[in-house]
Amino acid sequence: MAGRAILADEVGLGKTIEAGMILKEYLERGLVKKFLILVPASLGFQWTNELVKKIKITDVFFNRKGRGWAYFDHQIASLDMAKREKHSRHLLEVEFDMVIVDEAHRLKNQQTLNWKFVNNLKKKYCLLLTATPIQNNLEELYNLIALLHPDLYRDLKDFKNKYVAGKHLVKNSKGLQEDLAQIMIRNSHANTAIDFPSRRLEQVMVRLTQPEKELYDMVTAYVKKEYRRRMAGKLSILNLITYQREVCSSSFALLQTLANSAHYSPYLNQILEAAKKIKLNSKMKEVSRILNNINGQVIIFTEYRATQLYIARYLEKIGYKTILFNGGFSNSGKEWIKYIFQQKKDILISTEAGSQGLNLQFCNIIINYDLPWNPMKLEQRIGRVHRLGQIRDVYIYNLATIDTIEEKILKLLYDKINLFKAILGNMEGILVEPGNIERDIMHIIGEADSKDELAQGFASLSQKIINTRAPVLS
Repeated sequence: MAGRAILADEVGLGKTIEAGMILKEYLERGLVKKFLILVPASLGFQWTNELVKKIKITDVFFNRKGRGWAYFDHQIASLDMAKREKHSRHLLEVEFDMVIVDEAHRLKNQQTLNWKFVNNLKKKYCLLLTATPIQNNLEELYNLIALLHPDLYRDLKDFKNKYVAGKHLVKNSKGLQEDLAQIMIRNSHANTAIDFPSRRLEQVMVRLTQPEKELYDMVTAYVKKEYRRRMAGKLSILNLITYQREVCSSSFALLQTLANSAHYSPYLNQILEAAKKIKLNSKMKEVSRILNNINGQVIIFTEYRATQLYIARYLEKIGYKTILFNGGFSNSGKEWIKYIFQQKKDILISTEAGSQGLNLQFCNIIINYDLPWNPMKLEQRIGRVHRLGQIRDVYIYNLATIDTIEEKILKLLYDKINLFKAILGNMEGILVEPGNIERDIMHIIGEADSKDELAQGFASLSQKIINTRAPVLS
């Protein structure tokens, strides 16, 4: 591969160690004398420890403060720091033998400073490490390839003409996989000799209470009206969908957003007052039910800090010991929280900040309180516990509210998972597949307003099962 490749092993299979072994080999052969490793700031110490203790590259320097770039041949640095102009102007003058980028999906957009900085670095060899080389569409994959082999395709249009059939569709997937094999290595849990524990998935469909449903409908009506107004005025619509997602997460997440708004319309004030009246959310009831039926430490992921605080207050009130993890902590603070969780707490409640770089395989239960748009974010979350060193089956509970935008997000996630599979082959489960009987049962229970409707729903499901299994039954 001419020393330029994407290492795309599934989460938890040791990409850091693989990259370290490759780097060590190049150093031993005298092919690399000067290297730069770009990582998320929170992973700098972890990378340093791995290289020094396990790979025996003892003269590596973690340049935390961006000083003396020219004095060190073997450096690790934060990508976010290195790309800043006061640092990048020094780094762009250096001729590196090898550049390694961890969590390289952060380079998926050519318009970002991340991509432009790495592209402009002078480098003979380059390794991009990511378990999720494609997250939303094929353009992201093309942008990674362009960093390594800019001459492989004339341009994005050339790439799309060869492989793209639609937003979530791929044509000639076999040809694409064969081409990718020349520049990408991807090992899955299934094709290693390691006996990984199973993933046990449960899709939990949650029915909103009447006050929650009324609040959701009010928000939806506002979003539709405001969307039309903003489109007519050519104004930004980016934050509108957030209102719907927040109310599906918790009324408290929506409350915080409305409270932070400088100006209210009369209708937004009505929404605010309706949200204030809701003290217990349906999702929280489901979390309580799940916790009552399991043993062991638990990680709960949410997209919103206000929901994070609400979950913590509620669980502390009923006797659980919780600890919070979010992007507001320093790197050393994050390591301390990880230690406290392992030693003293029952539940870690994390925002998306905890979905990358943390090794939490002492825990084996995850509750996804909110579902992200991106299926690879789910994979990153699960990868915190389903990784090398895990000895127990991993239990994953995915919550979604019925008749809301979250059901649409589920559909989108299935589409993106199918795209991922078409390009990279099979992947570990992160969602219960559509049509799963457990999900059908949860949906029937959630939808039924009477015993008759419940009976009718189960009768239909029974007939569906009989029809599906007819050859076996006969």
